[in-house]
Amino acid sequence: MTEREKMLQHKLYDATYDQELEQERLACKDLCYDYNALRPSKIRERRILLQKLLGQTGKSFHIESPFWCDYGYNIRLGENFYANHNLVILDAGGVSFGDNVFIAPNCGFHTSGHPIDTKRRNKGLEYAYPIRVGHHVWIGAGVNVLPGVTIGDNVVIGSGSVVTKDIPSNSVAVGNPCRVIRQITEADDQTPFDRTF
Repeated sequence: MTEREKMLQHKLYDATYDQELEQERLACKDLCYDYNALRPSKIRERRILLQKLLGQTGKSFHIESPFWCDYGYNIRLGENFYANHNLVILDAGGVSFGDNVFIAPNCGFHTSGHPIDTKRRNKGLEYAYPIRVGHHVWIGAGVNVLPGVTIGDNVVIGSGSVVTKDIPSNSVAVGNPCRVIRQITEADDQTPFDRTF
């Protein structure tokens, strides 16, 4: 089994010294570099480059530069996806976003982690678990989502949160570690904004 196959099967794998994965990351970083160097007005060219880079996109999507990822082909975007500046997706384990997902600046989705013990960590071994984000999700500025997390549908994640565990649908969650502070209700349809998060 290759290191790439191990990675895609969410097994411990050599991310540091495997040449195939290193070449894939370098090719991805080159595409990210090219994307980030394009003028913001080059909308068509930016879209084409993202479609080449990412595993799947909807018809309507936009990512502000700069944007960085590790492989690209493990990222799936739903319809009406928008991400603001400084998005980082470490996508070794796969990251999927549902429809109508809005991401504020300076957010990270990190599927990769390293063993706690120094023996395996120093050998360059790591793991990668998938991140899943549902439909109708708003993620505030400076949020980091960690390996293996699922965020349900109709969720708001407050700014500065570190999401270490699954977040259920129809909830507002915030903090480090991120936790649900309340449910989203019909009354929220009448509220212009909420300063509690």
